[in-house]
Formats: sequence, C-alpha cells, structure tokens
Amino acid sequence: MFAYFFRSISRIIPHKSSIYEKSPDIKPLVTNDAFTLTPVIANRKCKRSAVLGLKQGMTAMWDKWGIRHALTVLLIDRCQVVQVKKHINQYFLQLGVGERSIEQVTKPLVGHYIKADVPPKKALVECKVSENCVLPVGYELKAAHFHVGQLIDVRAISKGKGFQGGIKRWNFNRQPASHGNSVTTRCIGSTGNRQDPGRTFPGKKMPGRLGGESATIFKQRIYKIDHKRNLLFIKGAVPGGWGAVVRVSDSIKDIKKQYRKLPHPTCLNAEDRPEIEIMSAPELDTFETEYLHDNDFPEVEDDETEV
Repeated sequence: MFAYFFRSISRIIPHKSSIYEKSPDIKPLVTNDAFTLTPVIANRKCKRSAVLGLKQGMTAMWDKWGIRHALTVLLIDRCQVVQVKKHINQYFLQLGVGERSIEQVTKPLVGHYIKADVPPKKALVECKVSENCVLPVGYELKAAHFHVGQLIDVRAISKGKGFQGGIKRWNFNRQPASHGNSVTTRCIGSTGNRQDPGRTFPGKKMPGRLGGESATIFKQRIYKIDHKRNLLFIKGAVPGGWGAVVRVSDSIKDIKKQYRKLPHPTCLNAEDRPEIEIMSAPELDTFETEYLHDNDFPEVEDDETEV
C-alpha cells in the first residue's frame, strides 16, 4: 500500500535533479582562428586524422559524357577534437561529431566535455595519427580536409538485418526443388561429419544474425565537396542507414601515391578554395573507348562501278 502511495505521489510531483551543483560558466565559442597551426612537410610515415560524418542519403550526378554517378552524401557536422591521447610513441585523437542534448549525457561525459570546452557530441571515435599531425583539443575538422578525386576508406555500422538463413547471409545456393525435396530447399545441408570428429567445427557458416557490425569499404573516391554546407559526395554506397556515424580517412592502400597531394596536418587555407568542387570528367568519352568495339561499326565501302 505504501508503494502504491509513493508511486502516486511521484506522478503528481515529478522529481527533477540537476547534474550541476551550480550553473556552469559558459565560455565564448572557440573557433579555429584561436589555434595557430603550421603546415607540415609530408612523408610516407605521416598519418592524418580521420573525419566523422553523418550519412544523409544518396543522390546522383551526370558528367559531360552523360555517365551517371551514384553518390552518398555525408554531412561533416561540427567534428571536433575532444581529447589527445599518447601511449609511448603513439598518438590518438578522440573525435566527436554532431550534438546531443545534455539531458541524455551521463555525468562523467559531461565533465569530459567541459574539460575539453566542447558541446556534448552524438558519438565519439578515436583515430591514430602521427606525431606531426596531432591537432589541438577543440579544433574543428571540415570537408576541406580532403580533396576532390582522393581515395578514402569509409567505416560505419552496417544495417541490421536480424536473424537470416544461410542463403541470404552467406550467398549459399538452394537445394533442388524436385524429387520429394519440398521442405528443405532453403536449408544449408549437412553441418558436420560422422562419429569422427563427431562435432561441428567452430566458424561453420550457418544461419545467424546478419548486419549490425562494423564494415569498412576501401578505396572509395570523393566526387564532389561542398565547402559552404560542409558536405562530402562519395562515389558508391556507404554502410549504415540515414544518420549513421561514418568514419572517413585517407585510403591506406593508396597512401604512398597521394600523400604528397594532401595537406598536412589539415587544410589551413580553405578560404582560397571554391565553394563547390567537382571531380573533372575524363577528356575522352569512356563509353566509346571501353564499351564499343570496332566491329560494332564496320566500315562499309561503296562498290565503284563504271557506267
């Protein structure tokens, strides 16, 4: 009876508690102009910081030859350095993206954000950098960190598909649907041997949960950059759904070829670049050079007959 009484009282008088003993002192907004960074001469051992973006969906663009390019749009929403970590000779940057209501943040994280002088973030991700590419706490990374035509690696949590069978999860072929096999056409078949070894080996491809895991796509190409709206247009698909946090970094499989073209530690003269940059189309029509053969258009010579 007392429990029912207290529950009824709590519904009438909601309990509100503040996470602060007193109102915190709100400091003025810190911009990148408060930091002084100098360009670094790049070498093959340089490793730049990654950038966090929010997936906004997909669109398409056509080049001057009429070829359609499927693009994924990423919004670089207030990606800031929250913490700098050092372990022996290794450096790590903790990046935060987006914004979250302070009511949804735990007290330890609130103190963490107050110490870094940044607003609460939607997500926190760490990335490894070299010593000469370390950025100060509070520095904001923008879309100008990358260049048009650059190869990048994208990593995000893929869409969860739930519990799926072997055909959808592992691309198995179905069994024949004839000669009495009417119920087990989509079964994976045998999963083990006889008495020896008498068990199923670990790692056997079987039905289970599909998706909802970290997925990385290598060597994606940036097709367009919108500096005014801080948008990245990436060719092809990117893991995750709408609003997913995507980690964008320089391609590790092509870093030896493009490290000289990239600004280190980041782009410091974004004002000199145009608001919108688009990857230039090839000089020759790729459809005619790649898809058409000489036999498709044979040269027919007219018969010359004397009258």
